[in-house]
Amino acid sequence: QVQVVESGGGLVQPGGSLGLSCAASGRLFTIYAMGWHRQAPGKERELVAQITRDDRVTYHDSAKGRFTISKNNPWNTVHLQMNSLKPEDTAAYYCQVVLFGGTTTWGQGTQVTVSS
Repeated sequence: QVQVVESGGGLVQPGGSLGLSCAASGRLFTIYAMGWHRQAPGKERELVAQITRDDRVTYHDSAKGRFTISKNNPWNTVHLQMNSLKPEDTAAYYCQVVLFGGTTTWGQGTQVTVSS
């Protein structure tokens, strides 16, 4: 089993930056991918960014060029650096861990609010 602890988030003005971190513990060798999803009120949860064990990266179209996901080595943490934030980035952000075999684990979520 794998557990995750999220950190970061908060309130930032439009155009500002925030970083989110997700630290995993447990059977780390079973992790295939880690990433961040977000869910705004009244909307479905969507993938923001994901990185795999072999460093393949996927971004939501709206995140390309503004957000960067990275991981440490040896791997237990991913970091999402969010720059040029927009009000439409406001959402609850959730860390997701995908294990080999497809099992997923979610963090409890952290709020990101972009507002002046």
